[in-house]
Amino acid sequence: MVHDNILVEQHGPVGLIRLNRPAVLNALNNALMTELGEALRAFERDPATRAMVITGNAKAFAAGADIGEIQGQGFADAYMDEFITANWEQVCRCRKPVIAAVAGLALGGGCELAMMCDLIIAADNARFGQPEVRVGTLPGAGGTQRLTRAIGKARAMDLCLTGRFMDVTEAERAGLLSRVVPAAQLLDVALEVAHEIASHSALAVKLNKEAVNRAFETTLAEGVLYERRLLHASFASADQKEGMQAFTQKRVPVWRHR
Repeated sequence: MVHDNILVEQHGPVGLIRLNRPAVLNALNNALMTELGEALRAFERDPATRAMVITGNAKAFAAGADIGEIQGQGFADAYMDEFITANWEQVCRCRKPVIAAVAGLALGGGCELAMMCDLIIAADNARFGQPEVRVGTLPGAGGTQRLTRAIGKARAMDLCLTGRFMDVTEAERAGLLSRVVPAAQLLDVALEVAHEIASHSALAVKLNKEAVNRAFETTLAEGVLYERRLLHASFASADQKEGMQAFTQKRVPVWRHR
């Protein structure tokens, strides 16, 4: 499928999506988010794809929502057309792991998109922020919620109320990032991590992702119980039997992804 706002590539078991509106620092408009959702759903349906990477370019992952597209909207327009709700959440619905490879600016909707992913691998020139207060509004794609869960109330309140940017050193120290790498190595490292994930049992990877995500939605006691039930369920899978047998036999497992 030909896209106007993204580039889609296949790297073995890894699907790569490049946000591609360089003239506007990959500002996220409705067309781009629709295409991104289509690409993610296609990778989800493809059994040969077991992990995904979303990236931008050297200057920007995404510098935010496209203000030119949304500035004229009124309440009725935004509410009735389900602005953001309609097509921004597809990455959250992916059962396969999604990695954000971030260089340059990840601001507003760009920061929110990165936080929807399962891991953020950042270049050493990356900057993050939720500066919506500077244009008289607030984040609307989960920014206040995911940022607070990731870095705590104090820092999230600081970023959202001042609109300041957070450099990669502060972002890593705050716990927003999985890894920081030199900018020239960003995509190579992100693809390497994605390939490592894809080398494991797809069933086990999905179980692990589901369990970690559950931690944000429930109490500790309920989360531990949920984790334990998933563990018990995994013992009915062919991959659990193969994985443990391969370990005891000191050989590489051959996954069936079942």
